Amino acid sequence: MADRVLFELVTPERLLISTEVEMVVVPGTEGNFGVLPGHAPLISTIRPGTIDIYENRVITQQFFVVGGLAEVIPERCTVLAEEAMAPSALNRAELDAELTEVEGNLPTLRDQMGRATGADRDRLAIELRQMERRANVARAKLQAATGGAGH
Repeated sequence: MADRVLFELVTPERLLISTEVEMVVVPGTEGNFGVLPGHAPLISTIRPGTIDIYENRVITQQFFVVGGLAEVIPERCTVLAEEAMAPSALNRAELDAELTEVEGNLPTLRDQMGRATGADRDRLAIELRQMERRANVARAKLQAATGGAGH
């Protein structure tokens, strides 16, 4: 296994994949990072994006992940994802509609938050962060669904 690294992708529901690969590229919060055999130990949060699995220097498999945590040791990369799916499972029309709706609601919510005070402002701030996250996830899913590299 000296020239391979074990890659495991786990969601709350199940183990999606556990296989030896040449290299895997993970969408870390601070930027994408590639994992090869012998990689230094690392723990990173991950952002919405595509995990790319390489064989013979070519992407052979991809998974879209919403977020989570990656742990890397010299012989293994484990991704604990909130949600993961094949990019082909993403529906472009549904994502376009969701993104249009969310982006249409953001200005109103920002305006309401700007005028609110106290507990109402706190509640609206939480709602705004959740809606901004939905927009970011929808954008990343749309990029993966349209064949964007996700990088």
